[in-house]
Amino acid sequence: MSQKRLKIEVAQAALRHVEEGMVLGVGTGSTVEAFIDQLAASGKRLNGAVSSSEETTRRLKAIGVNVVDLNHTGDLELYIDGADEVDPHKRLIKGGGGALTREKIIAGASRRFLCIVDGSKSVPVLGEFPLPVEVVPMARALVGRKLTALGGQPALRDGFTTDNGNLILDVHNLDLVDPREMEDRINRIPGVVCNGLFAHRAADRVLIATESGVEER
Repeated sequence: MSQKRLKIEVAQAALRHVEEGMVLGVGTGSTVEAFIDQLAASGKRLNGAVSSSEETTRRLKAIGVNVVDLNHTGDLELYIDGADEVDPHKRLIKGGGGALTREKIIAGASRRFLCIVDGSKSVPVLGEFPLPVEVVPMARALVGRKLTALGGQPALRDGFTTDNGNLILDVHNLDLVDPREMEDRINRIPGVVCNGLFAHRAADRVLIATESGVEER
């Protein structure tokens, strides 16, 4: 089964968790794009959605969903997003699409976080995928040195600016055996806005599309 088909399968499975009339948190990335397409096809109506990126906002508006400001919603019942990696404890690496800060904010504001991935994203230990770190531009070199001191190899994501006007350093070869500790250590570096470890706020439920069906974790 193609990766595109797996994304559609897991997107369809996620729709079972979406209730008519809810205000839904919606993430960013190719699997979320498949979810938005399936949401449109399902005919389910939302009262609104909180979006994690300008691209997701554009796609939601294109199917007639009202995009609302998180400041006006209070806590959300459900947030649906993908991941670049997920471990057996439902901890994640996110930010391949560069929306990690807004994604982490929405996840923190949501009672339930449903992560949808294809089987290639399921790993025994996080870290093969380089860890995205959003950085204030003036702190790029400082943060890079600090990340190197932590054992990583940071690389500037060339030509990319986040929706918040910041830069992304993609950090290779970090030891993420204890992702909660590393999440904290990176966030304490001056100039770091956010990093892509979702260890303190892990997913509550993960749907994984495989050749044999959608597994639930």
